[in-house]
Amino acid sequence: MAKNLVIVESPAKARTIEKYLGNDFEVLASYGHVRDLVPKEGAVDPERGFAMKYQLIEKNEKHLDKIIKAAKKATAIYLATDPDREGEAISWHVFEVLKEHKVVESKKVQRVVFHEVTKRAIQEAINQPRDLSEQLVNAQQARRALDYLVGFNLSPLLWKKVRRGLSAGRVQSPALRLIVEREAEITAFKAQEYWTIEAVAEQGAQSFPGRLAVYDGAKVEQFTFTDGEQVRAAEQKIRDTARGVLTVAKVDKKQRRRNPAAPFTTSTLQQEASRKLGFSAQRTMTVAQRLYEGIDIGEGSVGLISYMRTDSVTLGDEALTELRAVIKERFGAENLPEEPRRYTTKAKNAQEAHEAIRPTAAARHPEEVHRFLDPNQYKLYELIWKRTVASQMNPAVYDTVALDLVAGDTPSGDISFRATGSVLVSPGFIAVYQEGQDDSAADEQDHILPAVAEGDRLSLKDLQSAQHFTEPPPRYSEATLVKALEEFGIGRPSTYASIISTLRNREYVEMDNRRFIPTDVGRVVNRFLTEYFSQYVDYEFTARMEDDLDAVSRGEREWVPLLEEFWRPFTKLVEHTDTNVTREQASQARVLGVDPASGRPVSVRMGRYGAFIQIGTKEDVEKPRFAGLRPGQKMDTIEFQAALDLFKLPIELGVTPEGEPVSANIGRFGPYVRYANKFVSIKGDDPYTITLERALTLIAEKKIADANRLIRDFPEAGIQVLNGRYGPYITNKAKNAKIPKDRVPAELTLEECQAFLAAAPERRGRGMKRKPVATPVADVSAAASAPAAPVASATEKPAKKKKKKKKKAAARKPRAAAPATVAVEKPPAE
Repeated sequence: MAKNLVIVESPAKARTIEKYLGNDFEVLASYGHVRDLVPKEGAVDPERGFAMKYQLIEKNEKHLDKIIKAAKKATAIYLATDPDREGEAISWHVFEVLKEHKVVESKKVQRVVFHEVTKRAIQEAINQPRDLSEQLVNAQQARRALDYLVGFNLSPLLWKKVRRGLSAGRVQSPALRLIVEREAEITAFKAQEYWTIEAVAEQGAQSFPGRLAVYDGAKVEQFTFTDGEQVRAAEQKIRDTARGVLTVAKVDKKQRRRNPAAPFTTSTLQQEASRKLGFSAQRTMTVAQRLYEGIDIGEGSVGLISYMRTDSVTLGDEALTELRAVIKERFGAENLPEEPRRYTTKAKNAQEAHEAIRPTAAARHPEEVHRFLDPNQYKLYELIWKRTVASQMNPAVYDTVALDLVAGDTPSGDISFRATGSVLVSPGFIAVYQEGQDDSAADEQDHILPAVAEGDRLSLKDLQSAQHFTEPPPRYSEATLVKALEEFGIGRPSTYASIISTLRNREYVEMDNRRFIPTDVGRVVNRFLTEYFSQYVDYEFTARMEDDLDAVSRGEREWVPLLEEFWRPFTKLVEHTDTNVTREQASQARVLGVDPASGRPVSVRMGRYGAFIQIGTKEDVEKPRFAGLRPGQKMDTIEFQAALDLFKLPIELGVTPEGEPVSANIGRFGPYVRYANKFVSIKGDDPYTITLERALTLIAEKKIADANRLIRDFPEAGIQVLNGRYGPYITNKAKNAKIPKDRVPAELTLEECQAFLAAAPERRGRGMKRKPVATPVADVSAAASAPAAPVASATEKPAKKKKKKKKKAAARKPRAAAPATVAVEKPPAE
C-alpha cells in the first residue's frame, strides 16, 4: 500500500508522474475543479464579507470519493496541481474537502510545484514541498467572485432589457468592445487615392527599380501625387530632366543584424500557432496541455514541453546549457553566441515568474518523436522546439546598400530616386525559424544591386507609376485579438481562449476569412454596456483591476476591501439602469424614414428574437407591422428602401397548371411557397426572388412525395394511413396510431383504423410540456469554473434531479416583434 498520495488535475499527468515516483506513491487525478459556486443567486454574499457558497461538481464526485478513500490510508498527501493561481485554488479546494471529511487532521499535507513533467522536475518538487499559498488562493477567489458579481448582475439585466440568452462579463465585454470599435473604424473609413512612381535603372545587363524620393526639391510623401493627371505631368518632367540618364549621387553601405524572437509565452504561442498553423487559441491550449502532461514516446509517458500558461520569456540555466549544446552540434559553433541570450518579460501585469514555454529536452528533435504524435501535436511541438532553439542562436546578418539616383547627367538634385538592396550573408537563427507577421504591409522587396560608385551614370530604361488607395484597419484575427488583449492588460494568457470561445458561443461575433465581425446582437450588447456601464468595459479600468488582483497574489492588497471598492458603485449603477432604462431605449432603434403608404415611421431595432424592421409605434391606433432582416443584412447598414422591401411578402407568383394560386412567404418554420391551402418549404431558396418556374418545380416534387406518403385514404371518415419518418401510421389529424407489425398497412379496413385510433393515446398539443427557462449565467471566460472564496468553506452536495410534474400550458403572450415573418398564416413544419 502506498504511503504517499499525490493529487493532480488530469489522469494523463497522473500516469506520467506515477511512473517517476515508484511504489511508495499513489497518484490520483481530480479531473479538474472539484467545487464551484452554487449556480444561483446568493453564491457570493457581499453583506457577509463576500462569503461564498459552493458545491461539489457532480461529474467529479466519484473521482473525489476515490481521493478521500486513498487519503484516509496515506501518511502524507502532496497537492501537485498546476503551478499558477488557478492550480493553487484547486489544491485549496481539495484540501478543504479532505478537511471536511476529517481525513487530514493527523497527516502531513503539503503543496508541491513543478513546471515540467519530467523525472528530475517531479523529484525536485517532492523534495521541496511548501504550504498552500493563501495569497495566491485569495487572488483567484477574488477573481472568481468579481466574475460572478458582474455576470450574475449584468446578464439578467440584458435578458430583461434586450433579449434572453445574453451575457456580459468583466473580461468578455471589453474584448467585445475591441471588435465592435474596430468594425466602426472600418465602416467610417474613407479611402484616399495616392500614386507612386518608380524608375527602372540599368547598369550593364542588370536592371533594378528605384522609388521617387525627391520631386521639385521636396521629399515625396504618401499623398504627394493624388491623381493620374499629376502623375503624367511628373513623368514628363522627369523624362525631360533625366534625358535617359540617372547619376549615382550617393552610395550608402551598411550591415544590418536581425535578432531572434524570444521563446514563447502563452500569448505569443497562441498568436504564432494561429498565424503559422491556423490553430484557434482553444486548439492551441488543448494540444499544448497534452504535450505538457505527457505522451508515450516508446519509453513510457513523457512530458514534452514545460508548463504552457506563462507570461515569462526567461529560460533556466539548465535549459540554456542544453540548448547551446544542441545548437553547436546541429548548426555549428559559428551560429552560437558567446554568451546565452537573456530575455526580459515585457508583458503588462505579468504573473508568476515561470519559465517560457520550451521543450523539456532540447535534444529531443521533432523528427525523433514524430511517429508518436498526432499531426496537431507534431506541428505544435515542432513550432515550440524551433522557436526555443532559434532564440539562443546568432542574429541573421545582412549587407545592405542604398543608392540615391539623381535625374540627368548634370543633376541639380531636384528629382531623385532611391534604390535599396540587401544580401543575407549569415543566416544565423533564420536557418531554423522566422517569426510570422500580422497584417503588416510586406517589406519593400530587396534586390541585389550592381556594384556602382558615386558619379556613375546609369540608363533610365522606364518610368512605372501605380495607383493605390489607403486601406481601413484590418479586422481582428485570433492572433491579433490575443495580442491586443495582452497589450491592454485585459484578462490573462490562460483566459484568452475561453474569452474568444464565449464571444463566439454567445453569437456576439461571427468569422469571415478567420476574422471577427460583430453580429447585430454583439453591437447592441456593446452599445448598451458602453452607454450605461462605460466604466466597467473601459480598457484601463479592466487592466487596473488585473493589477489589483496581482497585488493580492503578492500579498500587497487584501481581497475583501478590493471587492467592496468594486461592488458598492457597481450595484447602485445596476439598480439605476434597471429602474430608469426602458426596453425601448435598450433596443437602440434607428429611424430609417417614413412609410409612404401609411405615413408612419420605419425603424430598425433589436428585439427578443433578433433584429427587425418596424413600421409604426406602439402608441399608434393601428398595430405596428414587423419584418425580420434577411441573411446578410445588418442593423447598422440597412437602408430605407431595403427595409420597405421586407414588407413585400407574401409575393403572388402566379398559378399552378391546375389553377391553384401560388405565393411565397416566410413563416415560423422558415420560407415557403403556398399553393391552394398547402405549403412547400423552400429553405434553400429566397422567397423574395424565387420565380414561378422554380416554385412549380418544388410543388411538383412535393405532390410526388405526398402521393408516395399516402398508403390508404378514407375521406368520408377523415382517416388516412401514411408513411411517416418512423414507419407507417394511422391518423385522423387529432390522434396518431401505430400499426402492429403483423398487419399490412395497405390492407387495413376503415373499422380497423377506427379501432386503433380509439385505443391510441391523446396527442400532446403544442405548449403541453415546456422546457424550464435557463438561469442567466455569469461570464466564466476569465476564470473558467474557478473555485470560490475561502470565507465560507462549507460544501453543498449538488441537488438531485427531481421528476417534474406536468403543468397545464400557460397562455402565451403575443410576440411584440416576430422578426421572421410578416405573414399571419402558419405553414406546417414539413
